[in-house]
Parts: sequence; structure tokens; C-alpha cells
Amino acid sequence: MAIAALLVANRGEIAARIFRTCARLGVRTVAVVAPDDAGAYHARQADRVVAVPSYLDAAALVAAAHEAGADAIHPGYGFLSEQAAFAEAVQAAGLTWVGPPPAATRQAGDKLQARAVALAAGVPVLPSGEPDEVGFPLIVKAAGGGGGRGMRVVEGADALAEALEAARREAAAAFADDRVYCERYVPDARHVEVQLLADAHGTVLALGERDCSIQRRHQKVLEESPSPAVGPALRARLFAAATAFARAVGYVTAGTAEFLVSGEDAWFLELNARIQVEHPVTELVTGLDLVELQLRVAAGERLDPGVEPAGHAIEARLYAEHPLTLLPQAGRVESLVLPDGVRVDAGVAAGDEVPLRYDPMIAKLIAHGADRDEALARLEAALAATRVGGVTTNLPLLRWLVAHPVVRAGEATTAFLRENPPLTDPRPARGAFARPFRLNAAEAPPGPPPPSVEVALERHGGAAGAGDALVAPMPGTVIRVDVAEGDRVEARAPLVVLEAMKMELPVAAPLAGVVTRVHVAVGDRVTGGQVLVELED
Repeated sequence: MAIAALLVANRGEIAARIFRTCARLGVRTVAVVAPDDAGAYHARQADRVVAVPSYLDAAALVAAAHEAGADAIHPGYGFLSEQAAFAEAVQAAGLTWVGPPPAATRQAGDKLQARAVALAAGVPVLPSGEPDEVGFPLIVKAAGGGGGRGMRVVEGADALAEALEAARREAAAAFADDRVYCERYVPDARHVEVQLLADAHGTVLALGERDCSIQRRHQKVLEESPSPAVGPALRARLFAAATAFARAVGYVTAGTAEFLVSGEDAWFLELNARIQVEHPVTELVTGLDLVELQLRVAAGERLDPGVEPAGHAIEARLYAEHPLTLLPQAGRVESLVLPDGVRVDAGVAAGDEVPLRYDPMIAKLIAHGADRDEALARLEAALAATRVGGVTTNLPLLRWLVAHPVVRAGEATTAFLRENPPLTDPRPARGAFARPFRLNAAEAPPGPPPPSVEVALERHGGAAGAGDALVAPMPGTVIRVDVAEGDRVEARAPLVVLEAMKMELPVAAPLAGVVTRVHVAVGDRVTGGQVLVELED
């Protein structure tokens, strides 16, 4: 291995996961820690730790690599992983960049430019343009980022202005780029992605596809490989489209081409120019270590094209997250029991804090089996053996998911959690008579409204009589207050907008009333359950 010492410009489970590969290869490791993350789990896994002002401070990260004697930097995912300017700064400092060429990152990272490249390469994309050209429903997307940030589904023209404004704010906060665009929304489709790996010598490999359809807030919860919705013919087309796009932008290292799939139709969405959270499912079905291959590609080595996936793998993301509202939580992990018999990529240990400012992932649990049924059974047993104390998690949701008949049947689409509210009694898998077909047969009722209107109410009494106190459904920062004392509001009118992990959550009135008191101002940091606004009927 030509790389002697590697700095990981990241934190949490991905930094710890990269350090494990480095330890096996004999590569020295350097962790960085921000002031509010001292003593974090990932720092305890590295050979050396260097303090930096922020995980977003490119100059400080490069200086930390020089200080620690590292000769290469791996960005992980998130933070600066898809910032071409950071890659250029690393290379200008004489360090090896374990990532794609900056020019490829720029083309792939700008969704508008990526769409043009895809069309020129013969890769199908969804229609986009002005809202009246696209039609409703449509989805507003950030042009310069991903990860579910800066995205809003819009059902009709009356909700468009607010969606555009919110998406621009969220995109600016997450990517320092407030450009957004509108694209046709396919409400009942599959999210399928192709794992790519390319070297600097012209080899571009498609290492299988992953199905990531079960999502909340456009972020993935459960991932598997191969996709139960993809047959040989569609798989060949997906691989051809993914590799064509990668070649068109001159891509090198690990990356992921994402597609929307409906039946035998598929549309290219974007190329994530980094390693993905869900890369372990591909590793388990291929037997490869994608981080090791990233390091070897960065060192100039050639890839071996002879890879054939085998078996089935499924990953569940264990988060500090409320299992019903799906909103992030924070707190101390008082106890933690992670299972044997499956792969576990942890980001915290017992005694660690799950901070408000960062991804609340606790661990990823990844099961492999000879077939899908065996992988599901192993994951179900692993989740049953998992225990977390001291912080609210989505563990009940994950256990419910792997037992759900629609998931078991491999029929879940991106609409799954909208059609099947978390922890409700499962509906049967689809079949010939799963949906109503007579005029007098009612459709199944829709799921609950999105988290933006799921607000906790506390009835209280006082000198002025009884009223309702709206409390924060999660920890966060107040970025907007839309009401003042004395205002009359209608049900579902936005009152306060919170931000956590660069994603916005509008808090809306669950009933009509008069605002009697506003307890917060823009810039305030609030805890889950803290009173935001008081209403009176």
C-alpha cells in the first residue's frame, strides 16, 4: 500500500469504519475532532487525533494532515466529501486525495449540469423545467447537493411558493448554494442505485445494485442488494447507464449512480461522488472492501474486473430518532448491546453523547444470507437482540419494518412509509386484489400528515384559563418565527421553523386559535419537549 498515513476528514461510524480497513492494511490513521465533539467514538479508534475548528474548515483539515504526518485524506461521506474545492486544496498541498477528480465532482454534484451530461450520454432522466411545464405532483430539488436536503414534494400550485422558499433556505444552509429546480415526481416508484468503482486507467465497474426505497424525509432507512424489483434485462440497462455516465464525467474511485425505477422504466437521478452510507451491503454480496479499493485506486493501482455478487444483504440504520415521528433525538447512550452474527458498523459506544449538530446514527446492522429470506431472518434476529438505553431510537420501527408483509414480499416503494404509518398494523402485500377496483370500494385511508404538522400539545391551566402549549418535537435551532402574540391562526398554519442537521421542520398549528404567547426567537436552541408557542381556542 503506497499510502502510509491517512487522515479521515469526517466523524462517526464512517470514520471508524475507514480506520478498521487502515488497521488491517497497516496504514496509520489520523482522526480530527471539532470543539463540540471532543472524546467522540471515532477519535478513540485512530492512532492520532488532531483538533480542528470545524469539520467544514478545509484549510484546517489540510493543516491537520501535515501536522500529523499524513500523506492522504479520505473525506468519508457528508461534510466536504463532494466539494471539489476541498479536493483541489488537498492535491495542491501535495497530499493524495482518496476521492474523484475535482472536475468529475463538479459535473456530478451540480444536478442541472449532471442532467445535461446524462442526456448527452443517452442516459434517461425525468422531465424538468418550470412548474407549469413539469406539472403536479413535482419535486423541488437542490441543484448543488443531496442527502435529502433541499427537497420538497409539491402536490399543487398553492404549496409551491413555500416549498421553493424552504428548499432554497435548506440548500443554502447545507451546500452554500440556494439554486433549486423542479422535476416530475413519481410517487410510487423504487429507488435503485448502482455501486460504481473506477480507476485512473479507464476501468469502470458496476458492482451490483441496491434497493433503497424505504425512506423518510428522502433519507434511507433500509437498504438491500440485489433489488427484488430488478430482473436481468433491467439490471443490464441500469449498469450500462451508470457506467456511461461515469465515463462521461471521467469518474474515478467509488461512487453511486441513483435511479428511479417504475416497472421496467428507469430514470437517472444523480451520481453521488463519494462512498455511500449503505456500501456495506455491496461489500457483503461481493466480498470486496470498497474502502481498501478506494485507497488502492488513489495510489494508482488497477482494478480487477472479475467480480460476481453472491447471496443477499440487507442493512438497517439504527438512529437516535423517534420511531413514530421519525424526528432526530439527542442525549447520552447509557447502555448499548449490539448483536452478534451480523456485521455491525458502530458510531457510538455506551456512555457517548448523540449530539444535536451531527448525524444521530448509532450503528448500521448488515445481514447476509444465501437468499433474501435468510438475510431478512438474520437481520430480524439481530434487531431483536439489540438494546439501547438512555436515548430514544428507531429500533421499534426497524423491527416493525423487517416483519412487515410488504417488506417481506419485496414490494416496498418510496411511498411505503406514507402508505404504511410507522408501527401501525401491517397491511397485506399487494396482489391481484390488493387495491380496490369497484366504484363503491373505498381506497385505504392515507397515512398521517407529515412531521411538519405532527406537534405535541400540552393542556395547561392558568389565570387566563385553559390553553394549549405547542412543544418542540425534536431538539433544534429556531430559524423562523411566523407569528406574534395576538395573531389568529388557522389549523396547520406554520408557526415556527426548526432546523436540525441542516434540515428544516416547520411546526404547524394543529387547530385554529389565537397565539397567546411566543416563547422563542430566531437563533434560539431548543430541546425536545420545550414549549414554543401557546395557543388559546
